[in-house]
Amino acid sequence: MWVQYDGSGFNGWQLQKGSNAITVQGALERALGFVANHPVRLHCAGRTDSGVHATAQLVHFDAANPRPLQGWMRGANANLDCPVSVLQAFEVSRDFHARHSATARHYRYLIYNDAVRPALGADYVTWVRHPLDADSMHAHAQVLLGEQDFS
Repeated sequence: MWVQYDGSGFNGWQLQKGSNAITVQGALERALGFVANHPVRLHCAGRTDSGVHATAQLVHFDAANPRPLQGWMRGANANLDCPVSVLQAFEVSRDFHARHSATARHYRYLIYNDAVRPALGADYVTWVRHPLDADSMHAHAQVLLGEQDFS
């Protein structure tokens, strides 16, 4: 499935053992478990930290009870009372894994550069009121291009 969420009210993606922390994974697993009529364990392409949003997070799970793809999507969305949406559901092969089968990841960081802080969309940007040196930023960002091991 492709899922989208506003991470503002979550303590990240991943369930946290021994904690009552509200996570995206927990919310989605509850909703999908209701549709599946059994507990569901989700696996994602990449975990996010507290307050981080996702526009198209890839997740997968195994289900004992078959459902139409639209049923998974609509059923999950009907049982989510938080800013999480299932955008699309796919059937995949048994050897597919959201994390290990991923071939790319895309991250977007938005900087709102203005003397006055934004009133709308402030949760989705970093506000910088001082003038930015775009040439310097571009030059320094070149080290991030290409395939990198950030472990």
